[in-house]
Amino acid sequence: MDFLSRFFSINNTLPVEILGYQPSYIEAVGTIAGLLCIWLASQERIINYLFGLINVSLFAVIFFQIQLYASLMLQIFFFAANIYGWYAWSKVDEQQQKELKIRWLNPKQMLSVAAVSLIFILIMTFNIDQIFGYMAKTFIVILQGIGFGVTMPDLQPDAFPFWDSVMTVLSIVAMILMTRKHVENWLIWVLINVISVVIYFHQEVLAMSLQYIILTGIALNGARLWIKVAKNNHDESPTDNASTENAN
Repeated sequence: MDFLSRFFSINNTLPVEILGYQPSYIEAVGTIAGLLCIWLASQERIINYLFGLINVSLFAVIFFQIQLYASLMLQIFFFAANIYGWYAWSKVDEQQQKELKIRWLNPKQMLSVAAVSLIFILIMTFNIDQIFGYMAKTFIVILQGIGFGVTMPDLQPDAFPFWDSVMTVLSIVAMILMTRKHVENWLIWVLINVISVVIYFHQEVLAMSLQYIILTGIALNGARLWIKVAKNNHDESPTDNASTENAN
């Protein structure tokens, strides 16, 4: 138990320095898992979701310790989304593969996504502390109900309510678009990653900041690869439709 408590603490650092910074064990493992997850996703490899589950679980613990509550709540969504993505990508029959191919959103879908994102960003910005406080209280009650002797922690105000909300809402949008294989997910991840680099650097979790610099590059490469595949899929669609009509 003592080993686990030390591993999950951001104050328990590795005995090595990276660019003058000593990352914690939980930062290091979470960062490596996150990099593997995004890289494998850019290659359209289903195993990315396993590393995604490890990444979000460890980052949830980190976000609690550095008072980024919206980002913590986001990890709960990511955990469920990784399970769904694993399920969705594992479908192998021909019809499902045609429906779940790499493609762009249409203009109407883009407008809807933008409008919904803006609304939820505004809602989150002005209600992060209240929402997280309610969720934390509910979680504590559940733990107490099943026998854990835990008490409600002293919650500090969110460090960056607006930017934390932007990252949270856009990350949810990007994750949903990724599970449905829409190219736009990578463009949104690029924006999220740039914001994350600055926020995590300011909060002095430098390993995570470095991770998001690398993730920005991976996201740009993922966008390049998926744009190319989406173009090929679009070019092939008329042929596929013609074949279907001829068959009928």
